Amino acid sequence: MNMTVPALNQRQTEITDLLRGQSFLSVEDLALRFDVTTQTIRRDINQLCETGAARRLHGGIARATSPGVAGGNMSFRDREVLNRDAKTRIGAIVARHIPNGASVSFGIGTTPQMVAAQLGRPRDLKIVTNNLPIALTSAMRGDFEVTIAGGQMRNSDLDVCSTPAEEMFAAFKVDIAVFGVGGIDPDGTLLDFSSAEVRIREAMRLHARRSFLVLDATKFGRVAHVRGGRIEDATRVFSDAPLPGHMRRFLERSGT
Repeated sequence: MNMTVPALNQRQTEITDLLRGQSFLSVEDLALRFDVTTQTIRRDINQLCETGAARRLHGGIARATSPGVAGGNMSFRDREVLNRDAKTRIGAIVARHIPNGASVSFGIGTTPQMVAAQLGRPRDLKIVTNNLPIALTSAMRGDFEVTIAGGQMRNSDLDVCSTPAEEMFAAFKVDIAVFGVGGIDPDGTLLDFSSAEVRIREAMRLHARRSFLVLDATKFGRVAHVRGGRIEDATRVFSDAPLPGHMRRFLERSGT
């Protein structure tokens, strides 16, 4: 059957032009820019996604060619702007649960980075991480002792996911491990985008007295293809929105 793709109007064309210079555009920002309602922008987004000119993300729209379209994760720089307000709120809450003088391992991702950024003074923390932005932020604090993993850096993620990194986390017994996750399957299984990410996350959890899983609500039902661990394995789960009912039941049974 011959299907005709609707032509883009001027506003939609301008949105695609904006996406060439920015990896993510929020619905609210676009509505303000074009002086239209958010409902109008959502209709624009629907058409842009139908034509393949862009792809929908929580709260906005992203380039169709951004890393992660073909089943991998988006780059760190693209993820950093997504749901930033939610991640900031999560980071502020989690930071209050990290006592002065604690030893803390931080995993990859933008939400753990936001936790590290929210740590106030005085702290005197010992930080163990394979996340370069976290290591740099922490190293600028004179009262932090920082240990960082060695190995080849993943340029798009600004982290190290290597056997030496896994061994580094296994060599410590920290008070708290703070880590994110690529997605959570409806059955409660934790999902990531590579087996190395899963192994390192599990090494962090197993070699910590307490484990904090930090995630924004978009991770529930998000598709990632490598499984490892379950949501109730964490000591605490921090999110910006109430968890789905069945997820809460998993946690209630486990005492998380």
